Amino acid sequence: MTKGNELIFRNFVLLATFTGGVITQFSNENIFVVDMSKVGLTHVPKDLSPKMEVLDMSQNYITELYLSDLRYLPGLKVLKLSHNKIWCLDFSIFKFNRKLEYLDLSHNQLKNISCHLIPNLKHLDLSFNDFEAPPICEELGNLTELTFLGLSASRLQLDLMPIAFLHLECLFLELGHYYMKENERKSLQILNTKALHFVFHPNSLFSIQANISVKALECLQLTNIKLNDINCQVLMEFLSELTRGPNFLNFTITHIEITWKCLVRVFEFLWSKPIEYLNIYNLTIVEKISKEHIIYPRTALKAVKIELVTNRVFLFSQTALYTVFSEMNVMSLTISDTHFIHMLCPKVPSTFTFLNFTHNVFTDSVFQNCYTLVKLETLILKKNKLKGLLKVGLMTKGMLSLKTLDVSGNSIEYNRQDGNCTWVGSIMLLNLSSNMLTDSVFRCLPLNIKVLDLHKNRIRSIPNDVNNLEALEELNVASNALTILPGCGTFSSLSVLTIDSNSISKPAADFFQTCPKIRSIKAGNNPFQCTCELREFIQRVDQASRTVVEGWPDSYKCDYPESSKGTPLKDFHVSQLSCNPALLMATIVGIMLVVAIAMTILCVYFDVPWYLRMVFQWTQTRHRARNIHLEELQRNLQFHAFISYSEHDSAWVKNELLPNLEKEDIQVCLHERNFVPGKSIVENIINCIEKSYKSIFVLSPHFVQSEWCHYELYFAHHNLFHEGSDNLILILLEPILQDCIPNKYHKLRSLMAQRTYLEWPKEKNKHGLFWANIRAVFNVKLTLETERDMEIQI
Repeated sequence: MTKGNELIFRNFVLLATFTGGVITQFSNENIFVVDMSKVGLTHVPKDLSPKMEVLDMSQNYITELYLSDLRYLPGLKVLKLSHNKIWCLDFSIFKFNRKLEYLDLSHNQLKNISCHLIPNLKHLDLSFNDFEAPPICEELGNLTELTFLGLSASRLQLDLMPIAFLHLECLFLELGHYYMKENERKSLQILNTKALHFVFHPNSLFSIQANISVKALECLQLTNIKLNDINCQVLMEFLSELTRGPNFLNFTITHIEITWKCLVRVFEFLWSKPIEYLNIYNLTIVEKISKEHIIYPRTALKAVKIELVTNRVFLFSQTALYTVFSEMNVMSLTISDTHFIHMLCPKVPSTFTFLNFTHNVFTDSVFQNCYTLVKLETLILKKNKLKGLLKVGLMTKGMLSLKTLDVSGNSIEYNRQDGNCTWVGSIMLLNLSSNMLTDSVFRCLPLNIKVLDLHKNRIRSIPNDVNNLEALEELNVASNALTILPGCGTFSSLSVLTIDSNSISKPAADFFQTCPKIRSIKAGNNPFQCTCELREFIQRVDQASRTVVEGWPDSYKCDYPESSKGTPLKDFHVSQLSCNPALLMATIVGIMLVVAIAMTILCVYFDVPWYLRMVFQWTQTRHRARNIHLEELQRNLQFHAFISYSEHDSAWVKNELLPNLEKEDIQVCLHERNFVPGKSIVENIINCIEKSYKSIFVLSPHFVQSEWCHYELYFAHHNLFHEGSDNLILILLEPILQDCIPNKYHKLRSLMAQRTYLEWPKEKNKHGLFWANIRAVFNVKLTLETERDMEIQI
């Protein structure tokens, strides 16, 4: 795709894909594009949209174009038909395409064209066809909007005059099949084009003899030049008129095969021309390399660039080769991809301010003890064979103006045992990336450096005892093995830090505090451990400006723990509580206190302690009952319970206690119905207590005042110790204050202090649990004969 078409295609967005090949539609606002290249077309499709503005049918098998192919595309602006098999073309087929501006018919088989041209054409490419003479006609001179014209011819004719007054940006002439009659010399005038590009046959010696005058020429490019010592003068004569103009700035040669002697002569010729930039790409040196005497005159040249040199001479003098380049009196010299093994130091103080020797095989011996590069500001030695950092430092010793040094892509190492490094003090930018440097490199750096690139090395940490690089503003340590995000303790001026693709798992939370001048940090693609230690760093990043943290949040993801792997750091949240043990403990204690207080309040409100005591008493009673043998209980028993109460509490006994006990078949002994007449009260009390499984005492303030109740309690308590059983049941009907119990009733005072009693609840919803506790005591079935009961009663 040519440059003009690239501009049109650059912003197109894919809309749809059709069947029958890779056919895509694009749309950008009002531009409608269809790409039908490389789909095997033999003719123009009939179903094209009339809205189409750009149509690409390059690299197909189309042989002819017809009026009907394009007449229904009135809005067509760009048409690409390069690399087809079109052999004949009548421009009248475009009479309905009045908006056509860009037409590419290069790399076809055209021999003849008509001249019914479209007046709005700006780009017309007819190069790489089979024209014998340039297809120039009078109508071509009327294309006042034309800026690019590509032509193809096998011979030059004077009929270029119709285009002599066009204001072209570029004229492209493909002369691959050019031939010239013997002693034929042409004079051509192409007055107004800024760029002129000639393409010749790649395997033929350069033989064009023509005087071509271009008044406004700024850039000249020659492609496929083959020269030997004999026809070397032909090229220089060809260039004489072209390189004379006052606006001529840029001369480029691509794919040139030349002898060393001819190359030196070409340099001598161009050095006196008003050229500012000389570019040579894909240079092949043939035959031999011998010493050539050359003295460079004062020149307008500013920069010489030579890229991709192939040397077919295997035995030659290194001095002869390198002297030609080292003595050039230009400011900028680039010699890259040449496999040169060395470069000489200039013999006298040089004008070089920029040297670029990328992708050669220079060793540590280059520029050692060189004191003539005093004006050199930038030195690039990328992708060479440099090995010692100490040697690199010594190389700069005499380069008093050096500011930028790029030695990336070598095999440079440094051990502290090598000695102290010596650098020129003017270096501000140092690129040591893609080498074999370790942590010790920080002890061998220029003190005044501002920009340092150390990415793709073997650095594991930044030592604490490094030299204070107070001027350092930018540091790139990406793609190393760093495990800690360094602070700015020794880099007080650091403002840009690149540390992505390392092994950093826990960045220091105080990084932004130690680096107050930081304005850009790139730390993504590291194996972050998403734990509490990362929490504060994430907060700091969120607080920082998004322009400070580059790549956030897409390249910042968790690597550990496994459950969080791949989670963006911005989505990783952990509470401050879980990350602060002291705060967590204080919170737990606080919560427990609140819960305890709440439970206490709830227990008091719902009378939970009463329920708990009753359940505990029921459980204890059941436990004791299971441990007493049934035969022992039934031996002398007649009643389940003897009830002792005050007369003042008789109503409760008869209305509440008795009904609930007797409905459960519990035999109850009451003094008013079970005392034997004729016996004393004390004898009856003792007799009833001994013949009852349990003794129930209904306690109340009235009970305390009853002397007989006290006797009953005394005898029951005596029976408790005598029999070794637990036969007392204390029911607290009403509260009794300890101070209200007379001192003489110490038995009652002791029992209430030591034994658990059942409280009669006032609330009806609690009565069920109270009676369940009473019934749990009486699990013994009385099996006494009825006759025996009657005898005892008589």
